[in-house]
Amino acid sequence: MRSHEFYMSVAIEAARAAEKLGEVPIGAVVVKDDEIIATAYNLRETSQLPMAHAEHLAIERAAKKLGTWRLEGCTLYVTLEPCVMCSGTIVMSRIDTVVYGAKDPKGGCSGSLMNLIQDSRMNHRVNLITGVLEYSCGELLKQFFKRLRENRKRTNKLKYNPPKV
Repeated sequence: MRSHEFYMSVAIEAARAAEKLGEVPIGAVVVKDDEIIATAYNLRETSQLPMAHAEHLAIERAAKKLGTWRLEGCTLYVTLEPCVMCSGTIVMSRIDTVVYGAKDPKGGCSGSLMNLIQDSRMNHRVNLITGVLEYSCGELLKQFFKRLRENRKRTNKLKYNPPKV
């Protein structure tokens, strides 16, 4: 059986593919019986669809490949803690385990801001493993947003703003 670090490294590679497209670098992998069933990365900017998160796309692809929406026995690896939408999709798809790298204190709904995937009021609860390759996952995001801010500063300096008369 491969390690959590192995599958998270595959998710990190998917995140890097997203970054090459100018997308926020988040990657996700669905595994069942030690086999990668689906891989995806963020495509919100490319597709202009709010649900084109890495987790959502990976879950959709896994369901299609397995021919069922019930992803029992599957583990989802994702580089960033899932948001409320993705956490809801995780619960509704019956995924057994979620493994994530970096926490998302502002929007994470799998342990940080709230813990939707383990809420006792839900009809399904998910096993949760956090902090796998956390530094690598977090640095990928930090460096992406740092470059984005630097590019915006450079772009804004190039614009000519005539003085108001």
